[in-house]
Formats: sequence, structure tokens, C-alpha cells
Amino acid sequence: MNLRCTRFATVAVVALIYAFSATVALASVFESNAESVSRQDTPIVRAVLFWSATCPHCHYVIDTVLPPIKERYRDQLNLLLVEIKTQTDWQLLSHAAAQYGIPQNRIGVPFLVIGDTVLIGSGDIPTYLPSLIDTHLASGGLDWPNLPGLERGVLLTLPGEAACEAGLDCSEGSSVAGSIRAEGHNLAIAVMVGMIISLAYVGANTFRYLGKRSLFAAPSWAEKLTPWLAVVGLGVAGYMAYVETQAVDAICGPVGDCNAVQSSSYAKLFGVLPIAVLGVIGYLGILAAWFGARWWRDSIGRQAQQAILVMTVFGTLFSLYLTYLEPFVIKAVCAWCLTSAVIITLLMLVNTAPALQRASIRGR
Repeated sequence: MNLRCTRFATVAVVALIYAFSATVALASVFESNAESVSRQDTPIVRAVLFWSATCPHCHYVIDTVLPPIKERYRDQLNLLLVEIKTQTDWQLLSHAAAQYGIPQNRIGVPFLVIGDTVLIGSGDIPTYLPSLIDTHLASGGLDWPNLPGLERGVLLTLPGEAACEAGLDCSEGSSVAGSIRAEGHNLAIAVMVGMIISLAYVGANTFRYLGKRSLFAAPSWAEKLTPWLAVVGLGVAGYMAYVETQAVDAICGPVGDCNAVQSSSYAKLFGVLPIAVLGVIGYLGILAAWFGARWWRDSIGRQAQQAILVMTVFGTLFSLYLTYLEPFVIKAVCAWCLTSAVIITLLMLVNTAPALQRASIRGR
């Protein structure tokens, strides 16, 4: 009897375990189906933002405008960020703009596509995006636009949010793009510090000259480096001028992203003259002045020597400004640009004492 009761109890326990397992499995299936139905019933609006790390307006939109909008709509808004880095990327954006009838002279970033509407700039996006989202949610949602380059995009996510969507690269999200430090940031800072110290040396020597005191003279061989440094600088500026004028991708090397810098709005003076072309003109002027100072030993030679100092001081100040823009405004560092900045600074250093000494000779 005891044996029969034991067997019955065992069978009953096993039956209860199987029944419980089946109940849990069925509940999981029903819950999964319910979630699937819920997701299908919840409209989602999908939009694409083309942006560039060199664009301050893009950082304003991504860092300030979009987070509150994403917070408001949460899972009902999927916004894909596609970064424009190279000239090839700009050409893709140009083709995308052509699909929507945007003329070439209006193409710029931030460039947001939502349905059949394009919003350009940090003014239109905060003004019109929320109402467009509401309109498309009311009509049942919106799929991704048929545009090239979307496979490189990342979803905009809020801090702590791990949202993703099938078919997208979700290995990384972008919550605050502006907080990302540019590669080569510390190198750019070091170059800036060196340039400031060098300008202080020139200033101190100028004051000593004005006070008729002895100068901090460089070694006699230092001035002979001028043509060699100018030729190297001319090569660097010439290559970057080729990249800018021919709209090709540059070989950037192991540090920084020179293509991002060259595609920024700061790569052209007054939006017209490429900075690298200005550099070519400057280095050619330095070479011409150096040979002129050697050819003429009279007042023309002294003026040519002083012209070298004036050009290199101006070039160093301008390069200091451009170097500041790279890590703090453009959010990208150009190794070629840093090289040119170092070269023009060295040219200023090796020509300071000779220019002031020849000016002193004239004063006598």
C-alpha cells in the first residue's frame, strides 16, 4: 500500500511539474504575441540626419535640439545619424538632395529627411520636426527614406537607452556627439602651446630691439634652414591645395581626420579662397624674400629680410587660430595642418634675430 501511494505521489508531482511548465510556456507565447501585436500597433516615425563633425550647427542640433524630442517620443521616433566625412560622402549627400529637388546652392548640414520633407539648418529642424513627427504618427508611422549611405548610420539614443532596430548597426549609439574628443586633440594643444611660446620669444626680442638692448640671437646656421623649411612647407600646402581644389580624399596618416577638416566651412577664407592655396602663396613669398635678401645687400635686402619676419609672424598667428578651431570648433584634427603650423613657426623663430639685427644696422 505504501509503495502504491509513493508511486502515485511521484506521478502526481511529475504531472504537476509538466503542467506548470506548459502553463509558463503558453503564457510566454501569449505574452510574446501580445508584445508583437503591440509593437505592430504602435506607429514609429523614422528619419535620417546627415551631419558633419566640422559643423557647429550640427552639434547644436544633436546635443541640444534632438534629446528633448527623443525624450518626448521615445520608441516612436527612430532617428538615424549619418556622418559626412569625405568628399565622397558629400557627393552622396548631393545625390540625396537631388532626389528631393534641393538645388546645389542650398545643400548643407545638418540635413534632415523625414518622409517627403527635407529640413536644413539649425533653425528649421527645431521649428518643424515635432509637428512633422505628430503628423506621421497620426497617419500610422513612417519608414526609412530610400537614400544611399544609411548602412553607416547610428541611431540617436538617450543616455542609458539601448534601443535598436533590425538591419542597422547598433554597436554604438550617439547621445552627445559634441562630447567626443577629436583624435589628436592633445597633439593640437601641444602645437598651440609651442606656437604661443614662440610668439612670446618674438615679442621679447622685439622689445629688446626697441629698447636698444642685445637680442636673443639664434645660432648662425639657423637662418640657413629658411629655404629648406619653406620648400617643405610649400610641399605640404601644395598637397592640401590639390586636395581642396580637386575634391579628392587626402591621405591623413595615423593621427586625426584631415578630410573632415578640409571639408569644413573653415577650409576656405571668406568662403572663397582655400586656406591651403593661401599657404602656397605665403611659402612662395617667403622663398622669394629670402633669395631677395641674399641678392641685394642694400636697403632692399633689409626690407626683404624684414618682410620674411612679418609674413612668418602673420602666418604663425593665423595658424594658431586655425589650430584652435580644429579641436575646439571643428572637432577634428588635421596632421597636415599641424605640420604646416610647426613649419611656419620654425620659420618665424629662425628669422627673428636676423631681421631685427639688419634693422639695427640700418638704424645706425
